[in-house]
Amino acid sequence: MQTVLISIHLIVVLGLIAVVLLQRSEGGLGLGGGGGGGVTGFMTGRGQANALTRATAILAALFFTTSMALAVLSHRGAAPRSILDGTETSQPATQPNAGNLLDTLRQAQPGPAPSEPAAPTVPQAPQSR
Repeated sequence: MQTVLISIHLIVVLGLIAVVLLQRSEGGLGLGGGGGGGVTGFMTGRGQANALTRATAILAALFFTTSMALAVLSHRGAAPRSILDGTETSQPATQPNAGNLLDTLRQAQPGPAPSEPAAPTVPQAPQSR
């Protein structure tokens, strides 16, 4: 249901954008107003203004309706919860004798045992010929 409503909402939004862009601006430089004032156009100036105004009002009403319906649907599945409900979660079980991360990494590395200190190695410089 929510997917269908979102699809309808997007179609209404695209239609609303198109209708608003087709309207003539007050300065006369709108996208839909270009050209002379002849009768050769699709509709006359007054008829076009009435149709676009009516279409804008209808699409705006549909936009608000679908927005409100989507808001109601999104909150319908969410039940009220208390913030104290989340405190009863159990602590993750720790491994016995896990120690800290450094001990775990030392055990995973091959080499001398942690009780035996390793002899420090001195880096050697490359020899030139």
